Amino acid sequence: MTAELPFDRGIADITAIADFIHSRPAIPERIVERRRFRTIWISDVHLGTRGCNAEMLVDFLDHVDSDTMFLVGDMIDGWRLKKRVYWPAAHNDVVWRLLKRAKRGTRVVYIPGNHDEAFRQFTGLDFGGIAIQRNAVHETADGRRLLVLHGDEFDAITLAHRWLAHVGDAAYTLLMGVNRWVNAARRRLNLPYWSLSKHAKAKVKNAVAFISQFETVVAHAAGLKGVDGVVCGHIHTAEMREIAGVAYFNDGDWVESCTALVEHFDGRMELLHWGDEIAARSRDTVVAIAA
Repeated sequence: MTAELPFDRGIADITAIADFIHSRPAIPERIVERRRFRTIWISDVHLGTRGCNAEMLVDFLDHVDSDTMFLVGDMIDGWRLKKRVYWPAAHNDVVWRLLKRAKRGTRVVYIPGNHDEAFRQFTGLDFGGIAIQRNAVHETADGRRLLVLHGDEFDAITLAHRWLAHVGDAAYTLLMGVNRWVNAARRRLNLPYWSLSKHAKAKVKNAVAFISQFETVVAHAAGLKGVDGVVCGHIHTAEMREIAGVAYFNDGDWVESCTALVEHFDGRMELLHWGDEIAARSRDTVVAIAA
């Protein structure tokens, strides 16, 4: 089922976005006790593509809440939407929930990435309660200052060889198509979500080297700005580690790993792997029924 798209060929219609909150979601909000965090970071959702795990993100948004939420780029995939419009109801539901969260009082900051760069022209403005910024500095509860940015600024392929980036995007789209078939089969076998592309990246030496170099460059740049750490997305690889005295955090993505970075109220940081969370919840339900 394809829902009405509040965008025109991947370029935002800001009026439509602001009014979108008055619509109704296809998947009603779940009435459950939500886990509260001080801050949540998500990125690389790639709404508008078949690889987006929008249903899992809807489930995540229905089970967590926070004082602040950062949308760290590539929320919408303008590259794909310019070629073909794909926008099922679950993608509308993600947008609806984010706008609803802002309306309820959550501070929502949107930092566009390279796939949704059309939104960068609105930097400094606020739409539907969502502030659009090029980057941000977040202070944690324990006093650390974290630079928040998407991360494509440090990707030489994206900056210097845009045509190559698009070729890589096409190959990645093909891989994600295979990933969908694999997980469709796993669902029929009652097996949890598993990312083929994530597994492939972990096994390919060049990919591992690129990720490590990217992390080092980003952490070094953050250190030069005098902050204690950096939060980014872009490379679809969730990570928490210290690099040369700088805390490096990557919140992952909602195409491959389905992860989010969260800050607890004492300043402690944690990566949530939502596929594992859903699997654990399902096991608990089976145990409860059996008991």
